[in-house]
Amino acid sequence: MGVTVDVHQVYKYPFEQVVASFLRKYPNPMDKNVISVKIMEEKRDESTGIIYRKRIAICQNVVPEILRKSLSTLVILCWKKVSILKVPNIQLEEESWLNHQERNMAIRSHCLTWTQYASMKEESVFRESMENPNWTEFIQRGRISITGAGFLNCILETFASTFLRQGAQKGIRIMEMLLKEQCGAPLAE
Repeated sequence: MGVTVDVHQVYKYPFEQVVASFLRKYPNPMDKNVISVKIMEEKRDESTGIIYRKRIAICQNVVPEILRKSLSTLVILCWKKVSILKVPNIQLEEESWLNHQERNMAIRSHCLTWTQYASMKEESVFRESMENPNWTEFIQRGRISITGAGFLNCILETFASTFLRQGAQKGIRIMEMLLKEQCGAPLAE
Protein backbone atom coordinates (compact mmCIF):
# COMPACT_ATOMS: atom_id res chain seq x y z
CA MET A 1 0.00 0.00 0.00
CA GLY A 2 2.20 2.87 1.21
CA VAL A 3 1.65 6.45 2.30
CA THR A 4 2.58 9.74 0.65
CA VAL A 5 3.44 13.02 2.36
CA ASP A 6 3.48 16.31 0.42
CA VAL A 7 5.10 19.51 1.68
CA HIS A 8 5.11 22.99 0.17
CA GLN A 9 6.85 26.00 1.71
CA VAL A 10 7.82 29.45 0.46
CA TYR A 11 10.92 30.91 2.09
CA LYS A 12 10.99 34.69 1.82
CA TYR A 13 14.72 34.60 1.09
CA PRO A 14 16.65 34.42 -2.19
CA PHE A 15 17.38 31.03 -3.74
CA GLU A 16 21.16 31.17 -3.13
CA GLN A 17 20.73 31.82 0.60
CA VAL A 18 18.11 29.08 1.00
CA VAL A 19 20.20 26.46 -0.80
CA ALA A 20 23.33 27.41 1.18
CA SER A 21 21.37 27.03 4.44
CA PHE A 22 19.93 23.70 3.31
CA LEU A 23 23.38 22.31 2.53
CA ARG A 24 24.62 23.35 6.01
CA LYS A 25 21.44 22.39 7.89
CA TYR A 26 22.65 19.11 9.44
CA PRO A 27 23.96 18.09 11.86
CA ASN A 28 22.27 20.67 14.03
CA PRO A 29 21.47 20.80 17.77
CA MET A 30 17.84 21.64 16.86
CA ASP A 31 17.41 18.09 15.45
CA LYS A 32 19.32 15.48 17.40
CA ASN A 33 18.03 12.65 15.18
CA VAL A 34 20.53 13.55 12.44
CA ILE A 35 23.93 12.47 13.77
CA SER A 36 26.14 13.20 10.76
CA VAL A 37 26.14 14.01 7.06
CA LYS A 38 29.05 13.05 4.83
CA ILE A 39 29.62 14.10 1.23
CA MET A 40 30.41 10.95 -0.75
CA GLU A 41 30.72 12.57 -4.17
CA GLU A 42 30.69 16.08 -5.58
CA LYS A 43 31.28 17.11 -9.17
CA ARG A 44 30.44 19.92 -11.56
CA ASP A 45 29.33 19.33 -15.12
CA GLU A 46 31.51 21.78 -17.05
CA SER A 47 29.06 22.09 -19.93
CA THR A 48 25.95 22.88 -17.84
CA GLY A 49 27.47 24.14 -14.56
CA ILE A 50 25.21 21.76 -12.61
CA ILE A 51 26.74 20.63 -9.33
CA TYR A 52 25.97 17.02 -8.39
CA ARG A 53 26.32 15.88 -4.78
CA LYS A 54 25.78 12.55 -3.10
CA ARG A 55 25.56 12.64 0.68
CA ILE A 56 24.93 9.99 3.32
CA ALA A 57 23.13 10.97 6.50
CA ILE A 58 23.37 8.87 9.65
CA CYS A 59 20.22 9.22 11.75
CA GLN A 60 19.06 7.76 15.02
CA ASN A 61 16.63 4.85 14.78
CA VAL A 62 13.33 6.50 15.67
CA VAL A 63 11.11 3.41 15.60
CA PRO A 64 9.53 3.31 19.08
CA GLU A 65 10.56 0.43 21.34
CA ILE A 66 6.98 -0.89 21.50
CA LEU A 67 6.86 -1.25 17.71
CA ARG A 68 10.33 -2.81 17.69
CA LYS A 69 9.16 -5.43 20.23
CA SER A 70 5.91 -6.10 18.34
CA LEU A 71 7.77 -6.51 15.08
CA SER A 72 10.42 -8.68 16.68
CA THR A 73 7.66 -11.01 17.88
CA LEU A 74 6.10 -11.07 14.41
CA VAL A 75 9.49 -11.64 12.81
CA ILE A 76 10.16 -14.59 15.16
CA LEU A 77 6.82 -16.09 14.18
CA CYS A 78 7.73 -15.69 10.51
CA TRP A 79 11.22 -17.23 11.03
CA LYS A 80 13.08 -14.13 9.92
CA LYS A 81 15.96 -12.32 11.59
CA VAL A 82 14.99 -10.51 14.80
CA SER A 83 17.82 -8.00 14.81
CA ILE A 84 16.62 -5.96 11.83
CA LEU A 85 14.87 -3.26 13.93
CA LYS A 86 17.44 -3.18 16.71
CA VAL A 87 19.97 -1.13 14.77
CA PRO A 88 20.85 2.12 16.61
CA ASN A 89 21.20 4.17 13.41
CA ILE A 90 19.78 4.27 9.93
CA GLN A 91 21.41 5.59 6.76
CA LEU A 92 19.82 7.86 4.17
CA GLU A 93 21.32 8.63 0.79
CA GLU A 94 20.66 12.02 -0.79
CA GLU A 95 21.52 13.05 -4.34
CA SER A 96 21.17 16.65 -5.46
CA TRP A 97 21.57 18.60 -8.69
CA LEU A 98 22.16 22.32 -8.15
CA ASN A 99 21.60 24.51 -11.20
CA HIS A 100 22.63 28.10 -10.37
CA GLN A 101 21.79 29.32 -13.86
CA GLU A 102 18.15 28.20 -13.68
CA ARG A 103 18.01 28.80 -9.91
CA ASN A 104 16.76 25.38 -8.89
CA MET A 105 18.01 22.36 -7.02
CA ALA A 106 16.45 18.91 -7.38
CA ILE A 107 16.95 16.40 -4.57
CA ARG A 108 16.24 12.67 -4.36
CA SER A 109 16.75 10.71 -1.19
CA HIS A 110 16.04 7.21 0.01
CA CYS A 111 16.68 5.00 3.00
CA LEU A 112 19.56 2.53 2.74
CA THR A 113 18.55 0.64 5.91
CA TRP A 114 15.76 -1.97 6.02
CA THR A 115 15.44 -2.03 2.23
CA GLN A 116 14.10 -5.60 2.29
CA TYR A 117 11.18 -4.48 4.51
CA ALA A 118 10.61 -0.80 3.76
CA SER A 119 10.97 1.75 1.02
CA MET A 120 11.33 5.42 1.89
CA LYS A 121 11.86 7.88 -0.96
CA GLU A 122 11.65 11.65 -1.16
CA GLU A 123 11.82 13.97 -4.13
CA SER A 124 12.27 17.67 -3.45
CA VAL A 125 12.97 20.85 -5.32
CA PHE A 126 14.06 24.32 -4.34
CA ARG A 127 13.28 26.90 -7.01
CA GLU A 128 12.80 30.59 -7.49
CA SER A 129 9.25 31.51 -6.51
CA MET A 130 6.85 32.45 -9.29
CA GLU A 131 5.22 34.86 -6.83
CA ASN A 132 8.40 36.80 -6.10
CA PRO A 133 11.85 36.15 -7.68
CA ASN A 134 13.52 37.02 -4.35
CA TRP A 135 11.72 34.16 -2.61
CA THR A 136 12.33 30.43 -2.82
CA GLU A 137 9.75 27.68 -3.14
CA PHE A 138 10.33 24.28 -1.57
CA ILE A 139 8.25 21.34 -2.75
CA GLN A 140 8.66 17.81 -1.40
CA ARG A 141 6.90 14.50 -1.90
CA GLY A 142 7.81 11.57 0.30
CA ARG A 143 6.57 8.01 -0.01
CA ILE A 144 6.91 5.17 2.46
CA SER A 145 5.79 1.61 1.99
CA ILE A 146 6.42 -1.27 4.33
CA THR A 147 6.25 -4.97 3.52
CA GLY A 148 6.95 -8.15 5.37
CA ALA A 149 5.31 -7.16 8.68
CA GLY A 150 1.84 -8.55 7.95
CA PHE A 151 -0.93 -6.72 9.78
CA LEU A 152 1.65 -4.33 11.28
CA ASN A 153 2.48 -2.83 7.87
CA CYS A 154 -0.37 -0.34 8.21
CA ILE A 155 0.60 0.63 11.78
CA LEU A 156 4.22 1.17 10.77
CA GLU A 157 3.23 3.17 7.70
CA THR A 158 0.98 5.38 9.85
CA PHE A 159 3.84 5.96 12.30
CA ALA A 160 6.21 6.65 9.42
CA SER A 161 3.89 9.16 7.74
CA THR A 162 3.36 10.99 11.04
CA PHE A 163 7.11 11.04 11.63
CA LEU A 164 7.74 12.28 8.06
CA ARG A 165 5.19 15.11 8.43
CA GLN A 166 6.63 16.15 11.79
CA GLY A 167 10.17 15.88 10.43
CA ALA A 168 9.31 18.04 7.42
CA GLN A 169 7.76 20.71 9.67
CA LYS A 170 10.79 20.57 11.97
CA GLY A 171 13.08 20.91 8.94
CA ILE A 172 11.15 23.97 7.78
CA ARG A 173 11.41 25.56 11.26
CA ILE A 174 15.16 24.86 11.34
CA MET A 175 15.59 26.38 7.88
CA GLU A 176 13.63 29.49 8.90
CA MET A 177 15.77 29.87 12.03
CA LEU A 178 19.04 29.39 10.11
CA LEU A 179 17.98 31.84 7.43
CA LYS A 180 16.95 34.43 10.00
CA GLU A 181 20.29 34.01 11.87
CA GLN A 182 22.36 34.21 8.68
CA CYS A 183 20.39 36.70 6.62
CA GLY A 184 18.22 38.71 8.98
CA ALA A 185 14.46 39.20 8.70
CA PRO A 186 12.62 37.70 5.70
CA LEU A 187 12.19 39.86 2.60
CA ALA A 188 9.00 41.87 2.39
CA GLU A 189 6.38 41.25 -0.27
